[in-house]
Amino acid sequence: METMIEWQPVVLSLKVAFASIAFVFVFGMLAAYLMKTLHFPGKAAVEALFILPMVLPPVVTGFLLLLLIGKNGPVGKFLGQHFATQIIFTPYAAVLAGAVVAFPLMYQSAKAAFQSVDSKLEDAARTLGADEWRVFWTVTVPLSWPGLVAGLVLSFSRALGEFGATIMVAGNIPGKTQTLPLAIYFAAESNDLTLAGLYVLIISALTFSMIYWLNIWSKTKDRNAAGRGLF
Repeated sequence: METMIEWQPVVLSLKVAFASIAFVFVFGMLAAYLMKTLHFPGKAAVEALFILPMVLPPVVTGFLLLLLIGKNGPVGKFLGQHFATQIIFTPYAAVLAGAVVAFPLMYQSAKAAFQSVDSKLEDAARTLGADEWRVFWTVTVPLSWPGLVAGLVLSFSRALGEFGATIMVAGNIPGKTQTLPLAIYFAAESNDLTLAGLYVLIISALTFSMIYWLNIWSKTKDRNAAGRGLF
């Protein structure tokens, strides 16, 4: 019997991953920069909270999100009462799950990239009259770009492969919230190993291609920089 691939999980997974990293990239960068520049009581606890989704089992993260955005959760109740809507068991919930689990990777990558920037260059820009916002966008971000791109790729791959948190808050609704990892799991559970294997090949090819591109891009950038005498 010929196995027919349903492409909806592939398309939805890509949409979810792109939507997730749109939030993760912006807020991950800003959080990393603020944690680098600000000093306040409880900073270590806040940073631990940022990284927590990376070490918690995804299903635990999903459960906590379920308590937050479920019908009886504070966010879910607010949306239901004031906007007559819910994000639980919708594609938006899958985006939220992907963003939460991918955030620590972007945050850690951005933090390491920002810390690698020579502070003397930032100080030089300040002495020339640049405010903090301009220093950030014209000095810090360009010099941190390789690390930021690495965080972006890793975050995208993480969001693309998210399973545990997604199934808790978005469920497995074919044609609506079924992403690639969910499609793989339920195809294998129904003993359709051929379909599960095809989905595995697709998601593996996608993630491998991105990591491979990142490695090639990084090496090319390093060679170009060395050729210009920057190292």
